[in-house]
Amino acid sequence: MQNNDLIGKVVLSKAGRDIDHLYVVVRQMDNNYVLLANGNTKLINMPKKKKIKHLSILEDIDDELLSSIQSCDKSTDLKIKRFLKLRGIVKEGWLPYVKRWRYRNGR
Repeated sequence: MQNNDLIGKVVLSKAGRDIDHLYVVVRQMDNNYVLLANGNTKLINMPKKKKIKHLSILEDIDDELLSSIQSCDKSTDLKIKRFLKLRGIVKEGWLPYVKRWRYRNGR
């Protein structure tokens, strides 16, 4: 993948102590690592560093959030949190979403 292809995508952690947690890719460091945020525990100014091989890419993100990530807007964390919540994949609704995704994709 090219340098900016992953920015703005929703990903699922497959390994580590944050297994089955959902994040949005905010920066790609190199071919092996990305920086992740979820708007709640991992913010834009303190993102989580994770290897790409430990992630499953779930879906693309809308253009408004992508432009907010690229411009380092102050409200980006809130937008990420709201985006994940509106999709029904944060807190109360994220576990059924992950189970449905795994079922559909045979994992």
